[in-house]
Amino acid sequence: MTVDIQSFELRSKAYCDVINITKQVQNSLNKGEIKIGIVNVHVAGSTAAISTIEYEPGLVQNDIKELLEKLIPYGDQYAHTKTWGDHNGAGHLRSFLIKTSQSFPFKNKKLILGTWQQIAFIECDERPRSRTIYCTIIGD
Repeated sequence: MTVDIQSFELRSKAYCDVINITKQVQNSLNKGEIKIGIVNVHVAGSTAAISTIEYEPGLVQNDIKELLEKLIPYGDQYAHTKTWGDHNGAGHLRSFLIKTSQSFPFKNKKLILGTWQQIAFIECDERPRSRTIYCTIIGD
């Protein structure tokens, strides 16, 4: 069993920017020697998330944002704001709900995803950010 870590950078917009990172994850697999295994995709930060979705405009530009706004509105008052004096409590809660890591199988250096399934990064913070995404590749 071999383990490798690759990373890439991205720049996000504030308030629920959803970015398709499938190509970057696939490129990380292509760079290494591991042919079969699992890749864990992780964003280092507590106001961002990793998930999967059919990356199409209706979902990305409207549905995800509307759902998260119903569940965890940016405008609500959170104890986090009272504690730290910042206003990104919603971002922390959204990241907590969605999670900062997901793992995906691959074979012959190719991600195993559904026909329309893509890997998505979701910015949950209230301001644009520079993010590092880590791909921990485990296998043979």
